[in-house]
Amino acid sequence: MGILSILLWTPIFGVLLLTLTPGRHTALLRGIAHCFSTLTLLLSGWLLLHFDTHQAGLQFEEYVPLNPRLGSAYALGVDGLSLPMLGLATLLTSIAMLASLRITDHIKGYHVCMLILEFGMLGVFLAQDWALFYIFWEVTLIPLFFLIGRWGGKRRHAASLNFVLYTMGGSVFMLISLLAISQYDLEQAGSLMTSMHQVAKDMPRVEQVLVLLGFLIGFGVKMPIFPLHGWLPLAHVEAPSPVSILLSGILLKMGAYGLIRAVVMLPEAAAVLQPLLVFLALFGMVYGGLLAWRQNDLKAMVAYSSVSHMGVVLLGIAALNEAGLTGAVLQMTAHGLIAGALFLLVGLLYERTHTRNIQDYSSLLQAMPRFALVMTITLLAAMGLPGSVGFIAELHALIGGYEQWGSLMVLFSLSILISAAYALRTLNMLFTGPAKPRMQQLEDLRPPELLAAGILVAGIVLFGLMPTPLIELSQATLADMNRLIKLRIL
Repeated sequence: MGILSILLWTPIFGVLLLTLTPGRHTALLRGIAHCFSTLTLLLSGWLLLHFDTHQAGLQFEEYVPLNPRLGSAYALGVDGLSLPMLGLATLLTSIAMLASLRITDHIKGYHVCMLILEFGMLGVFLAQDWALFYIFWEVTLIPLFFLIGRWGGKRRHAASLNFVLYTMGGSVFMLISLLAISQYDLEQAGSLMTSMHQVAKDMPRVEQVLVLLGFLIGFGVKMPIFPLHGWLPLAHVEAPSPVSILLSGILLKMGAYGLIRAVVMLPEAAAVLQPLLVFLALFGMVYGGLLAWRQNDLKAMVAYSSVSHMGVVLLGIAALNEAGLTGAVLQMTAHGLIAGALFLLVGLLYERTHTRNIQDYSSLLQAMPRFALVMTITLLAAMGLPGSVGFIAELHALIGGYEQWGSLMVLFSLSILISAAYALRTLNMLFTGPAKPRMQQLEDLRPPELLAAGILVAGIVLFGLMPTPLIELSQATLADMNRLIKLRIL
């Protein structure tokens, strides 16, 4: 068994051990879940240390044929696009486990669902076969349905059903696109991921466009992009905070990751749809920012800000150049860290006050200085302040967009100003104003909470000040993708 299989199946080993552990041993159940999520994080760290950043292709490959007639296989591999997402997925899962100490109801089932969710997310980023990719994509729906529906807020049942129906609806379009490509002769090209890339070259232009539209809908629901974002606010608001960390930090990136793979596979169709893609990106950035600005519910604000930030990712993809792709991948990582930290901090604040209405707070700086520090850094990073990883990501996306569309990027600047408006509004209402007696009695961040938030904030600042390792991790792969796109378009 290779290192990628060990990494992939480690959460399932944890699930098996949890199922054999009596439910009354809550401390042991938590310990097992923490142990296996930490082990998965360490394995992804080993991959990061041994990954050759100068090699553009797949590394640590594993290939076992499953259906030779169809060409499907148990094919795993990592490259500069998937490895950052693997590291982010394992990190945020460990953070979510630390944030789950307040979960006291059905602890065994909760941690089983969390580990199955991690298994599905890792499979999406590791799979090098479209059939296998689709299976793992659907696997993530099952634990999320129960995590939101069982441990969520007052409207949890509507939120979980809404999320699953939206995502399954999008998956239908993705499946239709996969079937449209698979009707061609795929038998001689190895795994479906490789063979579909080869077959796509010979597809009629109209068919390529229709197939990419199917992928855009399927992946766009998960990203989410306007107008496919309807499930997002309710799911984020009603989900437990640890689940929101994964939902925003990783699940949205699965859609962006799949869309990048589809665009590289069908660059001619992407060139035809480029005006549509840039419109959806810029409109989503402004629209999401405006909706975030007018929210009083803190979780709803972060949820709508995700629509805006993922618009930056779509803009980078739509640019179809190396700077844009680099900006998209950097923004995926940056948003994972920033949104993960925001949902973690909002969840911790809600546990202390049982309200998410921003108007109920004021002058928290006096009672919670540690919370104020990490929240301030995170919100400043969300608005793209220099010195944060958010700035590095948005700068690359802006450069890529300017190379392609020039003055149209004034709308990008407008979205940044809107982001600054709601970030500064939040800081003002949380930490300034007249002191409210109830808010002065709040407990500051405890050591485990400070550790979890500190890790994410450290990543935000360190990658903002020293972005070279993060950029180099994906540079060779993205340069090769850009070369393939230019060869097919020109």
